[in-house]
Amino acid sequence: MPALMNMPEVMANATEAALSTWLKREGDKVSVGESIAEVETEKATVEIEAESEGIVARLLVEEGTNVDVGAPILIIRASGDTDAEVAALLESVQNPTDSTDSPSGTAPQVPSETTPAEATETNTPIVESPITQERDVTPPPVNTGNVHGRIFASPLARRVAKDNDLDVASIAGTGPNGRIIRRDVEKAVQSKTSPTVDEGAGTTASPTSTVTPDAAPQHAAAEQPRPGAGPVSVPHTRMRRTIARRLTESKSTVPHFYLTADVKMDALLALRQQINTAATRRITVNDLVVKAAGLALHDVPEANVSWTEDAQLQYATADISVAIAVDGGLLTPVVRAVESQPLISISTTIGDFVERAKAGKIRQDELAGGSFSITNLGMFGTKQFSAILNPPQSAILAVGAAEPRAVVNDGELVIANIMTCTLSADHRVIDGAVAAQWMNAFKSRVENPLTMLL
Repeated sequence: MPALMNMPEVMANATEAALSTWLKREGDKVSVGESIAEVETEKATVEIEAESEGIVARLLVEEGTNVDVGAPILIIRASGDTDAEVAALLESVQNPTDSTDSPSGTAPQVPSETTPAEATETNTPIVESPITQERDVTPPPVNTGNVHGRIFASPLARRVAKDNDLDVASIAGTGPNGRIIRRDVEKAVQSKTSPTVDEGAGTTASPTSTVTPDAAPQHAAAEQPRPGAGPVSVPHTRMRRTIARRLTESKSTVPHFYLTADVKMDALLALRQQINTAATRRITVNDLVVKAAGLALHDVPEANVSWTEDAQLQYATADISVAIAVDGGLLTPVVRAVESQPLISISTTIGDFVERAKAGKIRQDELAGGSFSITNLGMFGTKQFSAILNPPQSAILAVGAAEPRAVVNDGELVIANIMTCTLSADHRVIDGAVAAQWMNAFKSRVENPLTMLL
């Protein structure tokens, strides 16, 4: 019997997602676990996988459409299924009042129109056409995506265009109502003779909503206000709304407290230089900081915890979220079991996260979990800052720049490279003494870096 696949919950507590690109077309073969579509969530662009094996019989949702979680998106037929069975399942989707033909026993709902946020983006309400057995396969009209001076493009399309130094206004859109989508930009990139890549995107950043050039809204370049003109309204992206909601919740409901320490970096910088003379991959200061934090959580396991209303959760491994700046916000993918990973493995994992974050390819499972976060603004010259906790985690370390400072050593004034770090902790589950013990353990690991290699 043909199988109806619904929009999965690609992000915890999500109620909808935008289906940006189909990776399979009608008539294509699929197997269980094979990627079939790209979906834009509040945090990232993720791939969803086929839940059954067979041939794609019907695609029920157009690219660029917002879809409620649980709404049907495609039909997959097995080798023995007949056209009549596919038509019967399609009829049950069209007429949800009759639930007897639904495989789940409940009436599936077909997404019929965009959300208010999508209507704002397109400036025109989009209504799905009724689904018939014989689909209209006429390709959508090509449109520049420019309506009354505004450029309508998906966030992912804008990001890819910016990364490849393309003006999104010059690209023809083939999405709904002429909206510019990712495949349109990729086609333009292929025809470009000398593409360039923005090397600055995807650097480590802070989940404290610190404004950096990389975090500027991607619409701003296309809609810069004229001198003397009023402000330009830029619609919030899903990612920006999520950042605002989660950090407001964190700051207003979690009792933060802060510890600051100055860490001597000379020994670590000398060791890093030695490692990089022989390493197959360049090790960064941030790689070493992540490793030191993981080992400190191993040294002080009482700090490797999180709060729930029913119990305190004690974690067995140091799973650390690393903040990465992307267009319009940031992502915090998790490096697992940091305390037991070799340094080169940690560096490779973080480097891979940065590259895929820039391309919108971070998977949802890579953003889930984690007991601790690290946010580093040292590369921007920031000396010191405090970060907001990333719930449900109970601690986050804000790392500033390592810089030469005058310090007293054995009664003498000397110059040393000093890095200021600030730990934000959840006082519901971490007491001040425990936080101080963790900070001392972290400082000891950094100032005696050979212990990280043993």
